[in-house]
Amino acid sequence: MKWLAGLIAFAVLALACVALLGWRFEIATRERIAALQQSAATTAQPVDLRDLDTLPAPVQRYLRAVLRDGALPARHARIAHAGDFLVSPPAGWARFASVEYFAASPPGFVWDARIDMAPMLPVKVRDAFVQGEGEMRAAVWGVLPVVNVAGTPDIAQGALTRYLAEAPWFPVALLPGHGVQWTPLDEHSARATLRAGSTTATVDFFFGADGLVERMYCAARMRDVDGRGVPTPWQGRMRDYQWRGDGERQMRVPGEGEVAWLLPAGEQVYWRGRVTAAAYTR
Repeated sequence: MKWLAGLIAFAVLALACVALLGWRFEIATRERIAALQQSAATTAQPVDLRDLDTLPAPVQRYLRAVLRDGALPARHARIAHAGDFLVSPPAGWARFASVEYFAASPPGFVWDARIDMAPMLPVKVRDAFVQGEGEMRAAVWGVLPVVNVAGTPDIAQGALTRYLAEAPWFPVALLPGHGVQWTPLDEHSARATLRAGSTTATVDFFFGADGLVERMYCAARMRDVDGRGVPTPWQGRMRDYQWRGDGERQMRVPGEGEVAWLLPAGEQVYWRGRVTAAAYTR
């Protein structure tokens, strides 16, 4: 029976190692969130809708529809999502749950997610843009790397584009004073450009008859292909707007959305989710 005792001891040791390495992934994620929140500007002003007068008309209508004049300032957002993620076209969809942290000045986010590839096979994911640097990391149990890219201009551009496109979940980030430059396209669309350090992102926003953002489009967002950034058309759709947050920091944000790569073979939706909680804090 010595061999059985040895096997059990080995299994316990292996599980302990997996737990330790997985905890290191979690610690790194917590450190990135802390860095994001600590780097945020220490002052923020209440919402003043008079500041919108210089913006393109569709952007004015949108911000007036999602923010309340005099609302208390918010420097941080915490948005929880649940939904489905396309692991790969042959493998199909997997369930995910995530919490995404935003800061407006300087712009940044951390997406902390768990994707259930199969029973007992979770993939921990960290996607981030913090202090001007982008990263994308994913590991089975937080141990076995699946994606591990950080510190390159391509990943920074892709991450900053994500931040800008997802700003409707934290719309105060689109107010004047947070660095976003707006260019009118037509009566119902405008182009947003944001620069953070040496990285620039551009996203086109399309607004519905109700003034709310319906679609976001980027002509060349960096898509990770075997660790290499490939410029690829990308778009997102948002719907089911709801007032979220507490007290005088409420914002009207999408309740559901999806994002897709626009490939030569056609649109490939790879993320679809809904908001399960949202909080905005100073």
